[in-house]
Amino acid sequence: MTPRATYRMQFHKDFTFADAEAQVPYLAALGISHLYASPIATARSGSTHGYDVVDPTRINPELGGEAGFRRLVDRLKAHGMGMIVDIVPNHMGVAGGENGWWNDVLANGASSHYAQFFDIDWREPVLLPILGDPVSVAIAQGALSVEQVDDVPMLVAYGEHRLPLRPKDHATAASDDLTALLDRQHYRLASWRTANDDLNWRRFFTINDLAGLRAEDPAVFEASHRLYLDLYAEGLIDGVRVDHVDGLTDPAGYCRTLRAHFDAITPAGADPAYIVVEKILAEGEPLATDWGIDGTSGYDFMAQVTALLHDEDGAAPLAELWADISGRSAAFEPEDLRARQDMLSWQFEGQLARCVAAFVALARSTPQGDGLTAGMIRRAVERMLWVFPVYRTYGTGVAAPAADAAIRAIVRERVATHLAPGEGPVVDLILDWLAGEGPGDPDLAPAAVRRFQQLSAPIVAKAVEDTAFYRYGRLLSRNDVGFDPAAFALPIEAFHAAMAERAAYWPRAMLASATHDHKRGEDVRARLAVLSEIPVRWRETVTGWLAAAAAIDDAVGAGDAYMLLQTLFGAWPEGLQIDDRAGLAAFAERIVGWQEKSLREAKLRSSWEAPDEAYEDRCHALARALLDPDRSARFLRELHDLIEATAAAAQANALVQTALRYTVPGVPDLYQGTELADLSLVDPDNRRPVDYARRARLLEHDAPAKLALIARLLATRADAPQIFAQGDYAPLDVTGSRAAHVLAFERRANGQTLRVAVALRCATELLDQSGAAVPAAWWGETRLATGERAADLFVDGPVFVAASD
Repeated sequence: MTPRATYRMQFHKDFTFADAEAQVPYLAALGISHLYASPIATARSGSTHGYDVVDPTRINPELGGEAGFRRLVDRLKAHGMGMIVDIVPNHMGVAGGENGWWNDVLANGASSHYAQFFDIDWREPVLLPILGDPVSVAIAQGALSVEQVDDVPMLVAYGEHRLPLRPKDHATAASDDLTALLDRQHYRLASWRTANDDLNWRRFFTINDLAGLRAEDPAVFEASHRLYLDLYAEGLIDGVRVDHVDGLTDPAGYCRTLRAHFDAITPAGADPAYIVVEKILAEGEPLATDWGIDGTSGYDFMAQVTALLHDEDGAAPLAELWADISGRSAAFEPEDLRARQDMLSWQFEGQLARCVAAFVALARSTPQGDGLTAGMIRRAVERMLWVFPVYRTYGTGVAAPAADAAIRAIVRERVATHLAPGEGPVVDLILDWLAGEGPGDPDLAPAAVRRFQQLSAPIVAKAVEDTAFYRYGRLLSRNDVGFDPAAFALPIEAFHAAMAERAAYWPRAMLASATHDHKRGEDVRARLAVLSEIPVRWRETVTGWLAAAAAIDDAVGAGDAYMLLQTLFGAWPEGLQIDDRAGLAAFAERIVGWQEKSLREAKLRSSWEAPDEAYEDRCHALARALLDPDRSARFLRELHDLIEATAAAAQANALVQTALRYTVPGVPDLYQGTELADLSLVDPDNRRPVDYARRARLLEHDAPAKLALIARLLATRADAPQIFAQGDYAPLDVTGSRAAHVLAFERRANGQTLRVAVALRCATELLDQSGAAVPAAWWGETRLATGERAADLFVDGPVFVAASD
């Protein structure tokens, strides 16, 4: 069954299959066709997200196990609904001693049946960077011991880590010299600080608890996917969302293999399995059409619809304001470059060194590599990664897709200014290898290309999304997963072009505006976007607030204080009053959680590796003081006044992005709980428990505007499925003095028509208004090509949707 609309739920021990089962009637009443579940395979005990899978062959018992999953699916089917599950082919959780495959590798080394399951360099023992000190110090301190665990001797570190020993050491382990015993193992214990430089196995980004899987190996694919294939064959799931596809050796080959396996067990005449991938597309980057997938999981749409809400005229004044306040760059590009340089130097030295070594070996296999030193190759690889415009390319070392050529050309152009004199030919040679056209031993090229591509993806992710986004504060609504902060706004014409492309190539791709990974909720971004339309008023207001913050503690960096003020404005809870001490205190603790992550991810004044707790405490104290009515009454009054003044414009933005998610080509996804105002911050804040009982009551009686719009549009999708499944996308011309504030389109299929119009960027007309409808007089004679007047379409708000035969 092809999804019509999905609802994303995050499962963990405190929200199980049984909890979801109880909400199925509500989801059905809302109009959802498929539950879209976070990973369901067995994860590390107590996992709050499920991406640290330790056993992909078994449904997680903490969630209710197979029996609980079957009951949930039965309940869904009884309401005419289906199931999509999130799968994690790129990595497994290896901490805590619960991963049987990994334990077998540690016990038996390269002779283990699972040795080739993981991306390990077997020229040396497996590095386990789990100690707080060098191994000799840990032994001297008594932090390591041999203990019987289920009648088997195991090495125990700090009373927490349990590591298997070689079988031949079992008999003598208790009496052995500990140093000598460790020297005989297939792994080497070390301080956690060695991981970035010395790790000899591929991890997920910088997380030492997640080891990369070799899904390109048929045996690994079969073992790690059998559960999902069996669930699909039995009709328990209708498809999958593939996590972090760019981490795999060959994403294209993997997706084609996955599609072939699903197709082989799809009943004749049934819809094909639904397959979407978590893929971050850079500005202008196309998604390959020959992977056998239905599209992405929706970050690209989230970036497009958010940018559409922003006013380009606000970009320059807000950038100037940021530079004046922070002393940092007004433009994003310098922050991007510096973050990439930092990450390569600080956290990816080990991967970089192995990538360089692979290219050095390749260069030495051909006369064209004569005279190329390891230093030259390292400089070329480093600088290419500084400017790489996308997560990765998709060459195999012997061939590359045609679309990669444009990416390589951009790299060659951008890298030129960073190269040492005369070293351009080194870059050219590496680009030739990435294209599958370079000289040398063809058996060596695939490994070198793979190492480069599996390094470029985490560099972009960690440097841009998890570092630069926390350093650059022009407007925080433009800093989110899959976004390009350098592209401040999206013109209406560009949005139309993107949606027409969706209709042509990706009519079944997901449409998301909130996810478990977002840094700010969709309605936080909608509220902050209003500031792009009123930069002068914002500057005047926030300047006073910064002075108030400095009066509380002038040791808090101005840039950090400014990001805090943006966040307080953007995430202020609905209905929170400035005399609600308990509510303000609760909000302050949420802000403190965001602050800690923000400061440590930025890696400027603090970090996860070396937290500056004194500075963090000052930042936390400032947040609490600003939200204390005794200490900051004037600030709170002014903040609340601005939120109230911009509330109608923020609601208009929220309704527009909601309407577009449910009407443009694709499958709309609703992240848990965001049918009401989504004013969440980065995880774990965006994974807080959802009050479903309240939502069910509101849906039945007096639904607020956003929930009512979702329910209405879901009903429209159910009543006219062909329009949404197969309909084209045709922009409607708009004329008149306010034409730049209207986006309109039609979708047609089988004689049915859907007409949609939304009002954009009308904040100045909505300031201090009580509702989200712009006064009719403002529209003048602005009208659609159909003849309809904007003043008539937007009487009740910023959204007009009508379906007709």
